[in-house]
Amino acid sequence: MDFSNDIMWQAAVDCDKEYDGKFFYAVKTVGVYCRPSCKSRTPLRKNVLFFQTGEQAQSSGFRPCKRCRPDLLEYEPMKTLALQTKDLIDSCFCERAKLAKEMKSLGASSGHLSAVFKRQYGFSPMDYLNQKRADYTKYLLQETGMSIIEISADVGFDSLSAFYTFFKKQTGMTPKHYRLSIKTHTTP
Repeated sequence: MDFSNDIMWQAAVDCDKEYDGKFFYAVKTVGVYCRPSCKSRTPLRKNVLFFQTGEQAQSSGFRPCKRCRPDLLEYEPMKTLALQTKDLIDSCFCERAKLAKEMKSLGASSGHLSAVFKRQYGFSPMDYLNQKRADYTKYLLQETGMSIIEISADVGFDSLSAFYTFFKKQTGMTPKHYRLSIKTHTTP
């Protein structure tokens, strides 16, 4: 598609995602090319060149922007951050210290992570973590002969009272009552 320079300039100024993949713009003063949706500072109009493809921009001597990554087919850093957060919770939900350390390695504040995660999945990372822990606890109560104190430690609680409070808040019953209710529902 051919767009006028005015239309492409306005799309770049507005950081309009609708034009991503339809053209690229390069900034002569910094030597990079970007997607129209790039959130970097708006360059001066006189320093901008437009290209139909990223390859054209690269062959003209421009390198891909590190912020919007026009060299990648799909680049959604917030979606990637949310997925990384979810994967960490999935793999470390029973290990509080390890989870906290790994979450810090993502390089985003807890508030930012929470907002990004909620935008992607519809609930906070803490809600997801609590659901994972509750589901795992239910599984252990149903499928193993582990004692409640062993389950508490296995799920990552340092205190039995904190575990009881957590489980009751999540399910509306104590672990003991949950286990008893499962046995009475499965008994003929």
